Amino acid sequence: MPLRILIDVRRLWDFGIGTHIRGLLNGFASLDQESQFLLAARPADENEFRHLPANFQVVRYDRDDRDRINQITFPLFLYRQPADVYHVPVSRVPWFMPRPYVVTVHDLSALLYEAPGGTRRETLRTLYRHGLGRASAIIAVSGSTRRDLHELLDIPESQVRMVHNAPNPAFFSHSPMADARSSGPEAWNYERKRRLERYQINYPFLLYAGTIRKHKNIPRLVEAFAIAREEFEKFPEFHDIRLIIIGDEISKHPEVRRTVIQCRVENYVRFLGFVPFDTLRVFYEAASAFVFPSLYEGFGLPPLEAMASGTPVVTSRLSSMPEVVGDAALLVNPENCFDIARGIKEVVMNAGLREHLSRAGKERAAQFSWNETARQVLDIYREVAGKK
Repeated sequence: MPLRILIDVRRLWDFGIGTHIRGLLNGFASLDQESQFLLAARPADENEFRHLPANFQVVRYDRDDRDRINQITFPLFLYRQPADVYHVPVSRVPWFMPRPYVVTVHDLSALLYEAPGGTRRETLRTLYRHGLGRASAIIAVSGSTRRDLHELLDIPESQVRMVHNAPNPAFFSHSPMADARSSGPEAWNYERKRRLERYQINYPFLLYAGTIRKHKNIPRLVEAFAIAREEFEKFPEFHDIRLIIIGDEISKHPEVRRTVIQCRVENYVRFLGFVPFDTLRVFYEAASAFVFPSLYEGFGLPPLEAMASGTPVVTSRLSSMPEVVGDAALLVNPENCFDIARGIKEVVMNAGLREHLSRAGKERAAQFSWNETARQVLDIYREVAGKK
């Protein structure tokens, strides 16, 4: 029986949450042409949903979900949009949220790193417990996140459904983008070269892409790169290798640039900020290795995106990363810059290992599918609405 489902899509431009929202919507569009999907979206984002079929409708709401007044105004807005089930894709649920509702928990980094102690942390913990406690269903994007919910918020693991995320299918494609200037078998190579030239990149590079946050461990990544560079200097084919960091809000984290200066690698580390999606695809594919030594991840999409692109990955052995990458990446201790440097050197200098990780990474990434994720979430919607 068709449902009327309202989904909060205001975080469309967030790195991980935005990918989650887009992936789910595309999956729903493929799997369910009968249910009605209402998308609570910012007016500025309305055009982003025009590709969806007629059973998707945008309902405009322009207030940020982190505003305090959102605790009251968003529920009032939702009461005027009756639905069989509401879906909040973030942990912070408005206090007066109408029921029944489903919550997706990506991670608890805000509780662990952004509010490490005192009144702020207890306030956030109270908000989380209240919002998750009233939920008809809780979705965790990994087994690691499900365990965190139990250990940090005392939520029984049996009450949490695990539904993995997946990489954008476009990362598996090695063909020119919509605005490419050429066609034919050499088109993709030409397009990659053109986009790299736009950023004046004519050297080998390591890549990090993701948010810039304390738990992302970027200063240690820079330190590890500086250590590895001492070894690379001995080999002509590697002596000019750089580290490229693609991430948001670098200006809010001056400790990252300080580390670059202290390690004396100012000429070898570049910060590019936001890049368009099609350009990000090019960077993933062109990188010698993708390095992601995060201290904490709820799921960790960037390594999976790099693996889908055929790029060997060096990542953390902590949190959810071993669960996500399996044995298709080189795992390191993210708290030890020398071990991160070891992983970088092994992958860059060992052609056989690179080839193995590239092949294994593609196979591993292909095991995750947004259609399968969407199918599982639709089953949860039907169960919550009592119509399964």
